[in-house]
Amino acid sequence: MEEEKMCSTAGLPEIFGSLVFNDQVMKERLPKEVYQAVHETAKNGTHLKLEVANTVATVMKNWAVEHGATHFTHWFQPMTGLTAEKHDSFITPIGDGKIIMDFSGKELVKGEPDASSFPSGGLRATFEARGYTAWDPSSPAFIKDGTLYIPTAFCSYGGQALDKKTPLLRSMEALNASTINLLHILGNKEVKHIDTTVGAEQEYFLIDKDMYLKRKDLVMTGRTLIGAPAPKGQEMDDHYFGVLKPKVAEYMHDLDMELWKLGVPAKTKHNEVAPSQHELAPVFETANVAVDHNQLVMEIMKKVADRHHLACLIHEKPFEGINGSGKHNNWSLVTDSGENLLDPGSTPAENLQFLVILLGIIKAVDDYQDLMRVSVATAGNDHRLGANEAPPAVVSVFIGDELEGVLKSIEDGSAFKGTGKTQMEIGAHVLPHILRDTTDRNRTSPFAFTGNKFEFRMPGSSLSIADPNIILNTAVAEAFDEISEKLKGVKKEDLASAVHELLKELIASHKRIIFNGNGYTDEWIEEAAKRGLDNLKSLPEAMPRLISEKSIGLFTKHKVFTEEELKSRYEIFLENYSKTIHIEALTMIEMVRKDFTSGFVAYTKELTEEALNKRELLDGKGASYEVTLLKKLDASGTEINKRLSALIRDVAKAESENDALKDAEYYHDAILEDMSKLRAAVDEAEVYIPDEFLPYPTYGEMLFALR
Repeated sequence: MEEEKMCSTAGLPEIFGSLVFNDQVMKERLPKEVYQAVHETAKNGTHLKLEVANTVATVMKNWAVEHGATHFTHWFQPMTGLTAEKHDSFITPIGDGKIIMDFSGKELVKGEPDASSFPSGGLRATFEARGYTAWDPSSPAFIKDGTLYIPTAFCSYGGQALDKKTPLLRSMEALNASTINLLHILGNKEVKHIDTTVGAEQEYFLIDKDMYLKRKDLVMTGRTLIGAPAPKGQEMDDHYFGVLKPKVAEYMHDLDMELWKLGVPAKTKHNEVAPSQHELAPVFETANVAVDHNQLVMEIMKKVADRHHLACLIHEKPFEGINGSGKHNNWSLVTDSGENLLDPGSTPAENLQFLVILLGIIKAVDDYQDLMRVSVATAGNDHRLGANEAPPAVVSVFIGDELEGVLKSIEDGSAFKGTGKTQMEIGAHVLPHILRDTTDRNRTSPFAFTGNKFEFRMPGSSLSIADPNIILNTAVAEAFDEISEKLKGVKKEDLASAVHELLKELIASHKRIIFNGNGYTDEWIEEAAKRGLDNLKSLPEAMPRLISEKSIGLFTKHKVFTEEELKSRYEIFLENYSKTIHIEALTMIEMVRKDFTSGFVAYTKELTEEALNKRELLDGKGASYEVTLLKKLDASGTEINKRLSALIRDVAKAESENDALKDAEYYHDAILEDMSKLRAAVDEAEVYIPDEFLPYPTYGEMLFALR
């Protein structure tokens, strides 16, 4: 096995991106003028002429066929949060029973999948089926499973965005324009373009495939709806960064290889906090490519797991009582010359451009904290946020002690006395000298500055990262516009003074959102309320903010969403929330009625027979343990039946509600409460039932079976 791995990694530079029609392939295969036209289209958003598209299509098809492709598909991201694809072959009949392999520029640039069955939030009627996909040349095509995948946007017959990529690209264009305008005002006139860069860390669980298939709740909903905790969980902290188990290590190796072929720059892999939980982190990429690649990561994770007879769980909270899974969205801004606008440099107190950018982002997060919360609101993530494993539902910004000191000195007008990096005294001379960073990391912060980027830690593991990046990009664009408006017309010789006064104003107005402490404490939640920060604990509570007058004004101004598109997403998110919990409730009802009850009845029957036999053997004496246990189980059975009846009754009520928000509120307030009480009763009884009587694997079996 080790020899095979050495052989497979020997040509890693050749393997990486080998199935991607990337810039290098285009440069080698396309005529120079065609390559330049495609490059301009990808960089500046200019339209591609049909004759150019025809040349690209022919070359792309020939390359794909050389790599074994027989079909092509326009790959898009509808409002399901997943990806979609319709496969067409390259074959074209030419008579006499013969074919040629053909692919035109028209087929490359535009597709026409049926749009009627995708969520539209009322943007179009079910009978209106026509929809269009449009090639995104800034995200490279790739080959997977014998098909050429062409990343595209997806819109309706009327031109409304029915996907997540279209508004993401719009938000990137808006932020690009606003940032360039601000930089030019600040005197940095060389910048022609900026990219939003993203690196999405992905957490996930691995369990045995056979056990997964025996858990109806995992198969149907992605999370366990019943199940008593194992005797051991994560309390020993022995899984985090622990030695990879052989089966997990083999899976991770194969996963890396598959992702590398597709050009996904998977960089880091390790065990996470909970047993059977792991993480993959990539290198930064342009935001739309990072979004595409994260969708691929989630898909390939599951496919490779199946190959290893494993199941990959990407739900935010697959197991009660241990950490759930998130997806940290590392976000930054980079100019066309490679300058990271969030790099403070060695003297951040003197770096006016950095401070303006920093405070502009802080302003954006403060002004639109409710939308930041909306961007990560899902039924799954509501179980995770604020659960002492993820940031709270309150949005705040961590900037570290040094930057907080810089801002305080600006606000007070005092001199900043920074210490810079200092050498650490570890106490063993054999160890290398290590420079201590000027600030620690804060894993409890929802939005943390981590040296040269912001890490948005609230997204859930199954979420499309398009959503938080759309909102973050647009909010920052608006903040930069407002800053630019205040600095517009200031003379060059007065600029430094005007910037300094503006920084003081921004600090005073938005310092409430800055918090460097422990976000897990009740004291912080109380303090946040005093500061006037939102605490939107659930999706139904948060979602109305998406269609507020302020939100509509923001997105329509920057042409990221029309009012119609925004309201459609509001309807879709609420409907998905209710449907998710509805499916969970029905699955729980079925599992308790059938799976759990069969084990419960079988064990109580055996226990009863054992008690009777024992009493008969001892002339009516003894069997006190069995009788006590039977009484406990009988009481549990009564409670389970009561809670099950309540859930069945309330689910029937929920099915009659027609208002999307009221429906979601009812599922949150009534159905989830019913499910929680039913689970508590079932889990209490499960503790007494031997594993062999349960027709599904227990927590202990699932979480600790892999070797």
